[in-house]
Amino acid sequence: MGSPKESGAAVTSPAVSSRDLPHPVCDEIRLEGVLHALSDPMRLRIVRELAGVGGELSCSHFDLPVTKSTTTHHFRVLRESGVIRQVYRGTAKMNGLRRDDLDALFPGLLDALLDAAARQAVRGG
Repeated sequence: MGSPKESGAAVTSPAVSSRDLPHPVCDEIRLEGVLHALSDPMRLRIVRELAGVGGELSCSHFDLPVTKSTTTHHFRVLRESGVIRQVYRGTAKMNGLRRDDLDALFPGLLDALLDAAARQAVRGG
């Protein structure tokens, strides 16, 4: 019996799945990318909810007043900028704030932005 390559079967690494989503490693996270990601009210809303629970939430948890494709775009921007980590757990795509990475790279930034967003929300803005 030949190897999978010789028999025409696909060869895949067990550690890599088509459902794995690309994330920047900590050293690749850039301040301007984080600030851009958090400059959008919908994305800031997502981050505020994630920070509030301190854990993971599924994409379906978020009831945003935008289309599903726009919601997907917002999550992608947050993931690709390094603000959140997305992983599949069964059929659910779970989202978690990368607080440890962000705090290590930019101490105090996330807390300052979340505090400012909370003050703005109280003002009705």
